[in-house]
Amino acid sequence: MKKMLLKISTWWLAFAAVGAAADQPQTACRSVHLWYKAPEAVAFYNEVIVERSAPGSYFCVCGWDKGYFGIQELGNGKKAVIFSVWDSNQNDKSAVDEDKRVKLLHRDEKVRIGRFGGEGTGGQAFLDYEWKIGEPYRLMVTAKPDGERTEYGGYFYAPEEKTWKHLVTFSTITGGKKLKGFYSFIEDFKRDGISATKARAALYGNTWIKVGDEWQASSSARFTGDRNPAMNIDAALRDDRFWLSTGGETKNIGTKLNESMTLSENLKREIPKDLPQVP
Repeated sequence: MKKMLLKISTWWLAFAAVGAAADQPQTACRSVHLWYKAPEAVAFYNEVIVERSAPGSYFCVCGWDKGYFGIQELGNGKKAVIFSVWDSNQNDKSAVDEDKRVKLLHRDEKVRIGRFGGEGTGGQAFLDYEWKIGEPYRLMVTAKPDGERTEYGGYFYAPEEKTWKHLVTFSTITGGKKLKGFYSFIEDFKRDGISATKARAALYGNTWIKVGDEWQASSSARFTGDRNPAMNIDAALRDDRFWLSTGGETKNIGTKLNESMTLSENLKREIPKDLPQVP
């Protein structure tokens, strides 16, 4: 598990340059994650309520082994929804052949499309969206195998319009696999020293995975962090959701690293009735 975690982390986290010693100056908040246990699936639904944010924050809501989907507060304070999918060849960081790249199959008219590099390469979709602290936001990822590729769709519910938006669908080479390796995280990508003094916190939950034709609730999550040694991080169960916090005055008084949290068996949940149709 540790080996797999480090491999995945190199794809979607540009680690803070803090070195191995805990007493070195902290340049960024430690990235913290929730890992949900679930089988391979065709859809992943999750919700987020951001409690605290700061410029340079990423609240990933629906992450899997080939991409991630969430909301960001950019370095300039503006906000966005972002959906990213990796190219097929992650061993080649400098160049990817055109036929092996992510392909765009669909985008909403308000969505911007781009490429990313660094810790892997792939396609990205951005929706400028001024999300609010304390408001719940709903996201869903779908997977439709198509030969050697898989089509990954990103859906975002706009509460002010009371409608789901199909933001984007990307296709990438997977060998025909579906969704697996489910996670959420909080990341500080500003990394200027000052950003490490700003706490970030969010509630994740009402997590559902669609396996075949059946939706399954995910009731357990494992709390982990990246190799930044800072310990001003925490996780807990709050309001029937999974709570994550990092940076600033955060103290680790809830869940210890690498421990799992499990929601009450008495918690009654139903899959939302208004979800988009899974392809």
